[in-house]
Amino acid sequence: MVHEPGTSKFQIDLRRHLREQNICDNLIHLICEIAEAGKYVINAVRTGDLGVAGTSNLYGEEQLALDVLSDRIIRKRLVHSGVVSSILSEEMDDVLRVKPAEDGLYSVAYDPLDGSSLVDVNLAVGTIVSIYSGSELLQKGRNQVAALYILYGPRVSLVYSVGKGVHEFTMNHLMEYTLTRENVTMQPSGNIYAPGGLRNQYSDGVERFVRYLEAKGAKLRYSGGFVPDINQILMKGKGLFMYPALNGAPEGKLRLLFELNPMAFLMEQAGGAASNGRMPILDICPEGLDQRAPVFIGCREDVEKALEFITEG
Repeated sequence: MVHEPGTSKFQIDLRRHLREQNICDNLIHLICEIAEAGKYVINAVRTGDLGVAGTSNLYGEEQLALDVLSDRIIRKRLVHSGVVSSILSEEMDDVLRVKPAEDGLYSVAYDPLDGSSLVDVNLAVGTIVSIYSGSELLQKGRNQVAALYILYGPRVSLVYSVGKGVHEFTMNHLMEYTLTRENVTMQPSGNIYAPGGLRNQYSDGVERFVRYLEAKGAKLRYSGGFVPDINQILMKGKGLFMYPALNGAPEGKLRLLFELNPMAFLMEQAGGAASNGRMPILDICPEGLDQRAPVFIGCREDVEKALEFITEG
């Protein structure tokens, strides 16, 4: 994208940048509403109660108070945006139908506070969002019209794509999102990897792949948070995150609708790849709201190498 001569990229805010993508006003409005919600979520993370809310989510996991609060903040923003038909959160039991399906409306699936158990030890967490046209959420990730995440770390950053590259914005002292990196691009291969799951539960093929990474000098960089780990790989432009099929957990851990589809969309837009070990993440047809899948996501050549080892195994 070409900006006016003399225009500093640090003067370009999120709304202006979205307008330059030539997308419809409703989608611009929706992304900006989510960005605004992020300001309240980071305030909750910095000042909120770290105790347990006393409830469990759909998957039987203990919910932290911050999970509940973040979910309410984002859901309220989406409902009142006026441009959303359906909403699904990782903390909700079912799809919330906000408006009947009609042209110009969107459906949103999101994880309000991914990695929330890391907050009490002061590690980075984030919000992950997937956006589709219409009212249907159970469809291939390749049909997404936009995806984004907000990382709540030492700095708050928002990374988004509407199918025209990947762009990073950072929240300044006035709590405005300003452009810091445009057209983030992945290298063909990298030298860092973030492996999730217990290694003694890896398949033979995955274990051989890890030994291949170690032999080529790849450094292990794993925080336990999906958003900061993916952000590290994207912003460095190299590396691979994996949470493979495990013995006893063949579908891995991460959820297709809330985590894998939006991150796979962003990674492919940056020139990387994302696979479940058999096919691209974005080509998986979801069969349920809570569907999980293994994932290998990052540099294209590294993902392809993982598939080679898995196929041989």
